[in-house]
Amino acid sequence: MSENRKRNQTLSIRLTPAEKDAIVKQAAKARMSLTDYILTSALVTEIHVAEDTRPLITELKRIGNNLNQISTKINVGAFQSYNFQEVIDLQKSIYEELYRIGRGGVTWQP
Repeated sequence: MSENRKRNQTLSIRLTPAEKDAIVKQAAKARMSLTDYILTSALVTEIHVAEDTRPLITELKRIGNNLNQISTKINVGAFQSYNFQEVIDLQKSIYEELYRIGRGGVTWQP
């Protein structure tokens, strides 16, 4: 064993019996020692942290408020017709971005 692979440090964690059993079974299934399995899992698995979505949520609220105001004006006869496709497309792009952020970069599929 080379010097840089000498494992002389410990790390203690607390698990439920079911969690420990599941990890031990997964390590056996992968034909790995428990140490190698946990190290591989911890060092290879990417953790995605969601970005701050508050600005997007604020923008969605503004769009919703605007749509409510437009709907009210249409209902009282202030507008005869309006093409909302641009508004719908913009709102959809915001939903897509929120979904991408929440899924760690995965593209939204309606």
